[in-house]
Amino acid sequence: MLETTLGLEIIEVVEKAAIASARWMGKGEKDIADQVAVEAMRERMNQIHMRGRIVIGEGERDDAPMLYIGEEVGICTQPDAKNFCNPDELIEIDIAVDPCEGTNLCAYGQPGAMAVLAISEKGGLFHAPDFYMNKLAAPPVAKGKVDIRKSPTENLKILAECLDRSIDELVVVVMKRERHDDLIKEIREAGARVRLISDGDVSAAISCGFSGTNTHALMGIGAAPEGVISAAAMRAIGGHFQGQLIYDPAVVKTGLIGESKESNIARLTEMGITDPDKVYDAAELACGETVLFAGCGITPGNLMEGVRFFHGGARTQSLVISSQSKTARFVDTIHMFEEPKVIQVK
Repeated sequence: MLETTLGLEIIEVVEKAAIASARWMGKGEKDIADQVAVEAMRERMNQIHMRGRIVIGEGERDDAPMLYIGEEVGICTQPDAKNFCNPDELIEIDIAVDPCEGTNLCAYGQPGAMAVLAISEKGGLFHAPDFYMNKLAAPPVAKGKVDIRKSPTENLKILAECLDRSIDELVVVVMKRERHDDLIKEIREAGARVRLISDGDVSAAISCGFSGTNTHALMGIGAAPEGVISAAAMRAIGGHFQGQLIYDPAVVKTGLIGESKESNIARLTEMGITDPDKVYDAAELACGETVLFAGCGITPGNLMEGVRFFHGGARTQSLVISSQSKTARFVDTIHMFEEPKVIQVK
């Protein structure tokens, strides 16, 4: 249902966001690159015949005027909706978005920035607080065999067995943060190789689901909302993903994560999360009957090319993954911005 009615349109949503953000690639303006992507994504979403609700967005309403958590999007949520559709006939959809995943990557012209979103039926996506999350992503053959509660060394041994290769052939992606110093040391001592990234762990997580990317695992702590988007993609593609919320500022070391461990636990309780240490798998973070993921490269990455401009247009590469059809489609699109000029020959 979702794929057949919204498949092409959600691709266009991420394409519009990617193109808008790519115009600011390399200009050192990460906030502007994010803002224009948000505006482009929102504008395109409001042209779709749907009743959508943002469950993971740019933040709370006071902090994010557009695509804030709880915002309703789609033609059928607008005040004049009855002129376009019968809102009661349409399924309600939950949407998780990151219009410019890897704002620093885009701002400084580095690989791996992309526009991403995930959708499911109402209630189908975990409402992740703006906390951090310990993550473990691995290929489909290791699904249910590796476990975030085991040590990195144990998981590398299991992963090597599942992939029928030696540990020194494995590549683990870790975000370059002070909190990961011990993790990086243990991975290297176990014999595996580490690829450090500055931002953009959604792309790294999804890369684990595809053979040939030379990415065999993602380990470490990143943002929780992006964890849900990663989980949606990995659930749809059959990969392994686990996440555990991190609510203690002392663990994170860098970044903002509330006032204190105690206040963060209280906030989780208010959200209905009674077990703050629960380990979630992909099917719990993206539990809807149908889950769709769409991403479009802003800068070149492991999975997709970035936006390439030419006179009068641009070329994009997108990825849409569906749990409904069990497919991962790469979409190469030429966008024509204006009519080509006719040169008069005298």
